[in-house]
Amino acid sequence: MRICLFLLFIFFAASLQAQQNFTVDRGDTNLWQDFTYDMGNVFQGVGFAYSRPLYWDGGDALIAGGVAATTFGIFLIDDDINREFLSHRDQVPPLLLDYGNYAGAPQNNYGLTGAIYLTGLFTRNEKLRRTGVLLISSATATGFFQQLTKSATGRARPGGNFGKNHFKPFGGESVYRSFPSGHAVLTFTNAHVIAKQFDNAWVKAGIYTIGAIPGLSRIYDNQHWASDVFLSWALSYFMVEAIDLYLDRKYEQKYNDDRVGKPSLDLNFSLTSVGVSYSF
Repeated sequence: MRICLFLLFIFFAASLQAQQNFTVDRGDTNLWQDFTYDMGNVFQGVGFAYSRPLYWDGGDALIAGGVAATTFGIFLIDDDINREFLSHRDQVPPLLLDYGNYAGAPQNNYGLTGAIYLTGLFTRNEKLRRTGVLLISSATATGFFQQLTKSATGRARPGGNFGKNHFKPFGGESVYRSFPSGHAVLTFTNAHVIAKQFDNAWVKAGIYTIGAIPGLSRIYDNQHWASDVFLSWALSYFMVEAIDLYLDRKYEQKYNDDRVGKPSLDLNFSLTSVGVSYSF
């Protein structure tokens, strides 16, 4: 599994390095200046993402309400989905289940994102640095938020056999930390960031599929409900978009220059942007 992630990183880094138009001469700054600038943007990007609800308008609230309604709708049938997944668990290749657990572990996640960022830093590739900053800040924002939410809601994991309606806020024990899924949050965050680097729809679909496997594997492993995983994916998507919007103001090089001047999705949940601005 480590080899698979390493090869994925090499492919990703090489594809960005090959695009010479995204490599800039940073001769006016040294590595330490670049590093401190980037880390400042990591923390400011997290703060920017968390502040977005303060600027919501009616359309934004409608989008947020749609996500909440969908999550609740899945919650109502969580038991049925859980039984269906478990009934077919033996048919799932163990490799996929192992990958889901390995890829979603925080130490492995930050190992991959850190490698991408450091590659960009030492090769003086602003596009790759920016991508690394987006990966690290998005993982930090979503990771901290899901940990706080897990503790506050205290939803019982399906494996605890308490049922989907059992909550014990601030219960502390692992069995009461189901909502949302940390594995799903981290891996789908990475998938969305990396998929944004490519224009090809088939490449994007493949990356999103890989990013969705850990969340699905957690349902098969009886560790999370389907509603936990769905909300994790939605959280990842909007956190990445919000932080990416912030980084647009901080870096000259972007992964898709042809998107400059076009509306883009962010945590503001603009009613029109959800339906129109984000395209593959």
